[in-house]
Amino acid sequence: MLEFNISILLASIVAGATPVVLAALGETITEKAGIINLSLDGTILLGAMTAFAISYETASLVSGFLGAAAVGALIAGIVAVFSIYLRQNQVAVGFVLTLMARDLAYFLGNPYSHLQGPAVSPQPIPLLSRIPFFGEVFFNHNIPVYLSLIFIALSWWYIYRTPLGRQLRSVGEHPRAAYARGINPRGLQVAYAVCGGFLVGLAGAAFSLVTKPGWGRPQGAEGTGWIALALVIFGGWHPVRAAVGAYLFSFLQVMGIYFQGWFPNLPSQVFQVAPFPLMIFTLVLMHLAQKDSVLSWAEEKAWMKAVLRMFSGAAPNALGKPYQSE
Repeated sequence: MLEFNISILLASIVAGATPVVLAALGETITEKAGIINLSLDGTILLGAMTAFAISYETASLVSGFLGAAAVGALIAGIVAVFSIYLRQNQVAVGFVLTLMARDLAYFLGNPYSHLQGPAVSPQPIPLLSRIPFFGEVFFNHNIPVYLSLIFIALSWWYIYRTPLGRQLRSVGEHPRAAYARGINPRGLQVAYAVCGGFLVGLAGAAFSLVTKPGWGRPQGAEGTGWIALALVIFGGWHPVRAAVGAYLFSFLQVMGIYFQGWFPNLPSQVFQVAPFPLMIFTLVLMHLAQKDSVLSWAEEKAWMKAVLRMFSGAAPNALGKPYQSE
C-alpha cells in the first residue's frame, strides 16, 4: 500500500501538471486574441515526438524543446492564417490539423518507439529546496516545471498589467475598435496564435522529456489537448484560473495512483479514466454556477457570492470571429 505524504503528493501534482499548464496558458493567450485553436491534442503529440526525436539524434534537450515549440507555433500559425486571411472556419481547420498532426506523430515517430532516450533531470534550487515542506513542493523539480510556474505569473502580468496586454484583449473583444485606434488586429491575432502555439509545443516536449520520458504508441499524452481546451473555459479565459484547473486535473490523476494502491481489487482502468469525467462534471457545475438564477439565489449569501466570483468569466466577444478588413 502506498504511504500518503502530503508534501510528496503536492510535489507530484506540481510536476505532473506541467504539460497541461503550458498547453492551457498557450490556448488562453490564443483565445484572448479571438482565435480558437482546436489542434492542441495533435500538436502536443507531434511536439512530444519531435522533442524526443531531436533530443535523441542531437543529444541536446534544448534543441528538442525548441523543435517542439517550433512545431506548435507552425500549426497554430496555420490555423490563424487560414481563418484570418483565407476566411476558412477555424474550428474545422483546427480539428483537421489535430487529426493530421496525431497521425503524423505516430508515423514519423515509429522508428523512435520505445527507445531509451534523454530526459530532463531534477535540478533542486540551492537553499530554497531545503525549506521545510515548501522546498520539496516547489523547489525540488526540473527547469520545465519552474518555467511553467513562472509562465503563470508572467502571462497574468502581461495580459492584465501591460499596454501590450491591453492590445491583446482589445483585438479579442472589439477588433474593429482596436483597428480604429491604429492597432492591426489581424497581425496581432496571428502573432498571439503563434505565441500560444509555442507554449503548446513546449507542453508536448514536457511530456516526452519530463513527465513521461520516451516515445511510443500510446504515448500517454492523448487527450491532454482536449483537457487544456476545457480548462480555458474552466478558468473563464483567465491564465491563473486555467492553471488552477490544470493542477486540479493533476491532483485527480495522482490520487488515481493512490486509490489504485488502496483498492487493488478494482480495475486499474477505472482510476486512469476517472479524472476525465470528473473534469467534465466540474465544468458542468461551473456552467450552472454562472446562470442568472443561481447568481440571484446567491445574492444575499456573501460566502456563496465569493465562491461564484472565483468561477466567473466570459469568452472574448470576438472569439471565433477574426477581424476582416472592409
